[in-house]
Amino acid sequence: MTIRVLIVDDQMMVREGFSVLLGAQPDIEVVGEAVDGREAVAQVQALRPDVVLMDIRMPGMNGIEATREIVAADDSSKVLVLTTFDLDEYVYQALRAGASGFLLKDASARQLADGVRVVASGEALLAPSVTRRLINEFARVVPSQRAGSPGVGQVEELTDRETEVLVLIAQGLSNLEIADRLVVAESTIKTHVSRVLVKLGLRDRTQAAVYAYETRLVTPS
Repeated sequence: MTIRVLIVDDQMMVREGFSVLLGAQPDIEVVGEAVDGREAVAQVQALRPDVVLMDIRMPGMNGIEATREIVAADDSSKVLVLTTFDLDEYVYQALRAGASGFLLKDASARQLADGVRVVASGEALLAPSVTRRLINEFARVVPSQRAGSPGVGQVEELTDRETEVLVLIAQGLSNLEIADRLVVAESTIKTHVSRVLVKLGLRDRTQAAVYAYETRLVTPS
């Protein structure tokens, strides 16, 4: 199936560049562009893209606020945040708001296309070590706002195995890597991951990783 993408950036050259790169992919279609967060929210409602490439720093409504509104209004559109440098607290806040991962703006065409595919498939773009460093860095200084929040479950609701899986998710392991570590079938891990997300009221693996760090289930090094 073709992956429908909305590109959001206040710089026209950036939007056009990403549009050309992604438009060259046979399985990706750029369905629209937006110049700020407010327009992005409106475009998501009108176009229903599979993935939103979201610049984080824009005048007016920034990428954090736009991500929060998009995630709250539409569970099908995934947000992939774009940033110019990796250890960006704004990006961390966007991940907390519901973004499924992030890419640097200097990513190669292959990295950009692969990132879109990963997020569109329902996975979180968590594998790169830089994402784990980002969560690790800011989870130490940002107080947890999840524990006790409405609609968010507690770690105590998880079984021992589900807790173990959550810790490994936070360490950036894929389902296959977790299955190998725990010596079980990958399908079993997928079931555990789904149950963890449902019990904790989380959107995806990135949210699970943020939760694990902020509740100190995983201690930042």
